[in-house]
Amino acid sequence: MKIKLSICLLAFLNFYEAQENITYQKPSAEILKLADYQRPPSVLMNSKKDWIVFTYRPTYKTLEDLNQKDMKLGGLRINPITNISSTATYANNLKVRRMNEKTEVQVKNMPSNAKITYTSFSPDEKKLAFTNTTSKGVELWVIDLETATAKKITNDNLNANLGNPYTWNKDSRNLLIKTLPQNRPDLIDSSKDLPTGPIVSTADGKVSQNRTYQDLLKNPQDEKNFEVLTASEIYNVDLDGNLKKMKDQDMYAGASYSPDGNYLMLTTIKRPFSYIVPLNRFPMTTTVYDSKGNAVKVVNETPLTEIMPKGFSSVRTGKRDMGWRSDAPATLVYAEALDGGDQAKTVDYRDEIFTWEAPFANAPKSFFKTKQRYQDVNWTNDHYAIVSEGWYDTRNTKSFLVDLNNGESKVIEDRNYQDVYSDPGHFNTTKNQYGRSVIDIKGEKSYLIGDGFTKDGQHPFIDEMDMKSLKKKRLYTSNLKNAKEDIIDIINPSKGEVLTIQQSPKDYPNYFKKNIRSNKEEAVTNFANPFESIKDVYKEVITYKRNDGVTLTGTLYLPANYDRKAKKEKLPLLIWAYPTEYKDKNTAGQNTQNPNDFTFPYYGSFVYWTTKGYAVLDDASFPIIGEGKSEPNDTFIPQLVANGRAAIDAVDQLGYIDRKKVAVGGHSYGAFMTANLLTHSKDYACGIARSGAYNRTLTPFGFQTEQRNYWDVPDVYNTMSPFMNADKMKTPMLLVHGDADNNPGTFTLQTERYFQALKNLGAPVKMVLLPKEAHGYAAKENILHLLWEQDQFLEKCLKK
Repeated sequence: MKIKLSICLLAFLNFYEAQENITYQKPSAEILKLADYQRPPSVLMNSKKDWIVFTYRPTYKTLEDLNQKDMKLGGLRINPITNISSTATYANNLKVRRMNEKTEVQVKNMPSNAKITYTSFSPDEKKLAFTNTTSKGVELWVIDLETATAKKITNDNLNANLGNPYTWNKDSRNLLIKTLPQNRPDLIDSSKDLPTGPIVSTADGKVSQNRTYQDLLKNPQDEKNFEVLTASEIYNVDLDGNLKKMKDQDMYAGASYSPDGNYLMLTTIKRPFSYIVPLNRFPMTTTVYDSKGNAVKVVNETPLTEIMPKGFSSVRTGKRDMGWRSDAPATLVYAEALDGGDQAKTVDYRDEIFTWEAPFANAPKSFFKTKQRYQDVNWTNDHYAIVSEGWYDTRNTKSFLVDLNNGESKVIEDRNYQDVYSDPGHFNTTKNQYGRSVIDIKGEKSYLIGDGFTKDGQHPFIDEMDMKSLKKKRLYTSNLKNAKEDIIDIINPSKGEVLTIQQSPKDYPNYFKKNIRSNKEEAVTNFANPFESIKDVYKEVITYKRNDGVTLTGTLYLPANYDRKAKKEKLPLLIWAYPTEYKDKNTAGQNTQNPNDFTFPYYGSFVYWTTKGYAVLDDASFPIIGEGKSEPNDTFIPQLVANGRAAIDAVDQLGYIDRKKVAVGGHSYGAFMTANLLTHSKDYACGIARSGAYNRTLTPFGFQTEQRNYWDVPDVYNTMSPFMNADKMKTPMLLVHGDADNNPGTFTLQTERYFQALKNLGAPVKMVLLPKEAHGYAAKENILHLLWEQDQFLEKCLKK
């Protein structure tokens, strides 16, 4: 073992000795053939399922796309020239067709060099709106579906810096838009200015638990620029482009019409801003206006929320989750904490839900109280509502069927939400007279669509539930052989018509219209497999045990030409994984992998390398369990090592691999996992860690699902930090990070400092920083180079 490790280290060091300042490279032909493919279109359907919109976009962005002007303010990344998020992903073409037709129609009069986003059907579902981003800004366009013709509605002066800049009116003939102010001041460029004083922040002595957010405001100049970039004026525009001003300039963070269209709710951002939390915790005021723009009522005022109680089930005080009740003309629904928002307090009820009917002359009415934290409420068009509550520490979710006629409630779900085998599914919905989604009820019957995970495999289902007796009847169970079927929607319950997606390892996912009574079906789409070169790769979901008896799974891939009977050649093994925390062993051992999923290679896995003679165990189970009063991270390292060893043992026992040639890899928390495995285990020849965090003292107020702070459990933070144990890491590792990471906690600095520590301590490590990339990678040049780096690294460590 020592001799082989030395050879690997020598090859690693010799190979990378002169690789600095290289230009962009492309991976080997086998991998490039899979990576450089044409992305099939995505599918958008209206609720009636009579229109289909096909959205085409490039397979990747380019470096030029990422190399745009960028301002990082309040948790946003804004292009100040075009006034839309600099991270937006654009489509470049749209085609449409009716469900019962066979050929899609190219939409006429599309913008040239289109950059399409924010697509939305009109309430009557006869039109489709979208934004187009030009070199100067954002325009609004509308497609008439019947004629498949697009029409430009506004100039490129919309403000999309806070998200979708338009909202459909209920009449489907008018839209509310946010435009740039006519007298917008210039942005401040203080890069060359001398400061007029220091930046001063003050703590008032109150305890809080704020995570390490990215892209925050840093100084008064940032504050002024944030104010300039988020300010809009509100106009009404009709389909002919006629404008009518509705509201003067303000920082509008949200806009929504009441279901009947007679009221408009606007939320505006207020000062003071914060340098330690993003904009969603800035002060905000929510006001309801009538159809003429007159103020009716200030319905909510939220203060700056820098101070929060500890714990994932803690919330801020005051009205929260405010929105329009979907089954009523103009009634608001919201929740308020009864425990001060502090999960540590002992109370009988955590939250109270209120309804408040426009014009808000009367006091809000108490609707329901929850013993756990309020999650949501779903309405029907009859006299029922479904209220859901949950509690993170126990992973419990509970749902109640509320009879609106008498206020009585019945528990219809009470389970560990990680227990996928007991998941009853979600209620099928429909659009009501207001164009809002409500639970679909026929008489007293509702319908549930479930994923159908079981210990014997996945079998999606449809249940019919009686709203009075709560009794369920199984209407359909999917039992396709050598294929997978996902139930997307119930089109017509009385006729048994449903919409599904079917796929197999060789067959790209396609939509089907199916009758579950006659079992007849017809294809709605016919997308070809863009990855023909790996259609014959062997694929199997394997199940195995950890040393403490926990059941684990992983999807095993073997090269297409590998002789599984003879097993003469022992393959190198690549493991890709991501740790997940659980509160009990039963749910941790449940299987959610399906061998009939389409084999879709992408840069976030190792599947490409089956074409290079590797065995791949993808999505290997890495549960971290903390039962009772113990937390998962109390024993993170030994559980991590046990998960990895069990995976290697399982594939080794099948006779396919050389267990001395095993690599492990992961992204984000999977990178953190990889660094720890290489540090605390001798089971791996090398590892690839991408966009991770390695020093947990730099995320001192929690990370991933850890609620405790560093000062609560310093030993846990220190033990789990690869940086603190860098002197123990002697295995070859490839560290990769986007140099513009925007994910809380995974600052690019994490990789840079970890690399410096490893390098100075003599570890065989290489660091690759991908220019302009955020937490997920997007540019074609960077992705192809990443695949090349990984390919070279694996070849040298596992095949030399």
